[in-house]
Amino acid sequence: MEFQAGNLFEILPLPRGGGEGERKRLCGKQINLSTQNFKKSKLMIKHSLKIGLSFGLNSGIITTLGLIVGLDSGTHSKPVVIGGILTLAVADAFSDALGIHISEESENKHTEKEIWESTIFTFLAKFIFTLIFIIPVLLFSLEKAITVSVAWGLAVLAIFSFLMAREQKTNPYKVVIEHLFIALIVIAITHYVGDWVRIKCG
Repeated sequence: MEFQAGNLFEILPLPRGGGEGERKRLCGKQINLSTQNFKKSKLMIKHSLKIGLSFGLNSGIITTLGLIVGLDSGTHSKPVVIGGILTLAVADAFSDALGIHISEESENKHTEKEIWESTIFTFLAKFIFTLIFIIPVLLFSLEKAITVSVAWGLAVLAIFSFLMAREQKTNPYKVVIEHLFIALIVIAITHYVGDWVRIKCG
């Protein structure tokens, strides 16, 4: 059965003592409520997606770069690096998703649906962006794969940070520099930790 907006006038019950104008007023009120609910649903999805994507992407890139650089420095073994990426993609994605779930619950201002959407989006973003780093390792030598991974990861991090800052109306260049600086510190520390482990335990 095809439904048209005009049919709503006929479906709504006519209040006692009311006329066609009252029926139209009620119809308009129902439409406004439906529009508000739709907008609220879109805002919930936008919030959940933003939380999941921003946390999952940043954490996925920085954590994975630190892991593969450290494992490469410590072992120079492609199977070890691949195993580390796969383990991180699963374990850390679940861990981050649980962390977001608990964080959203503790704020006590989100619906159960919104909390689970944030949890799922975080897991998917972290899992996907972590797993992508396995592609260069499979295609290139380990030394070249690390270089490609670092370049690609920093580029994606810079672009996302720039877009996020623009949306929040803050200085995008300051945000990009801060995030890249943190990522480079993580890469440098894990590189030297890997070297130290290899020298002490090798």
